[in-house]
Amino acid sequence: MKIEKVALSGDRVRLEPLSAAHLPALAEAIQDGELWKIPVTFVPHPSDLPKFYADSEAAFDAGKELAFATVDQSAGQVVGSTRFRCIEAAHRRVEIGFTFLAASWQRTHINTEAKYLMLQHAFQVWGCNRVELLTDERNAKSRSAIARIGAREEGILRHHMVMRDGFIRNSVVYSITSADWPRVQAKLASRLQG
Repeated sequence: MKIEKVALSGDRVRLEPLSAAHLPALAEAIQDGELWKIPVTFVPHPSDLPKFYADSEAAFDAGKELAFATVDQSAGQVVGSTRFRCIEAAHRRVEIGFTFLAASWQRTHINTEAKYLMLQHAFQVWGCNRVELLTDERNAKSRSAIARIGAREEGILRHHMVMRDGFIRNSVVYSITSADWPRVQAKLASRLQG
């Protein structure tokens, strides 16, 4: 697995390696829906974006993360962010997470195509055995979105994380394996064409 900054482009979505130049537009996306106020996620407040970016760079330098700005190509607009995280090259395993979209872009083509591009990269470029997705047990929207892309729910990590408000969250674990990928790829490709 060669972890390098590369843009992933589809028909309508482009995932650009996160840079400082994206931060003003990313702040606007976060303000669309006041995403930092959602208790079941870790979306940064717009004023915290410099640290968000610095942390993503440090994790990239350590070979553990690769963060993206999510761009709607037709609008030429940054609509959110996502990343590969918890990269374990020795086991050819990665997590897709820290994903958020501006409220007006949720439940559109954006998330489906972004996940398709990331899964394609993970399985067909990096040769991953497994891609994991985790979310707060209480986050029904996220759980539904993960299930829609074809990931299999594996179980719950009890008392897994402490949220900003001090709540001790249970995280639901989903996965897609290399054996699942042909089925998931066909399903996502069909949804993107429809």
